[in-house]
Amino acid sequence: MAYIDAFAALGDPTRRHIFETLRSQPLTVTQIAATQTVSRPAVSQHLRVLEQAKLVYVMPQGTRRVYSIRREGIEELRRYVDSFWTEALSAFGAQVEKIMNKGKL
Repeated sequence: MAYIDAFAALGDPTRRHIFETLRSQPLTVTQIAATQTVSRPAVSQHLRVLEQAKLVYVMPQGTRRVYSIRREGIEELRRYVDSFWTEALSAFGAQVEKIMNKGKL
């Protein structure tokens, strides 16, 4: 149930903003911190939570750490959310069919 960790990690607005910042390209902690309203150490802590939730991965490059979105990390979250969409469409289809059958009688 990795989607639970993903929901918990993305439930924080700062982490969500950090995650969205990584959408276009991999960035270093310093580059990410430049776009945030929190300190660089706080960004590092948020990135650690995102990494533990398997939403980002880190690639050491010398003394720097470059973070990227771990796309496969959000697949379980997406499958979970998609299951609700599938159920909602099925329920909607059943309701439409029921209404259409009433009209034929």
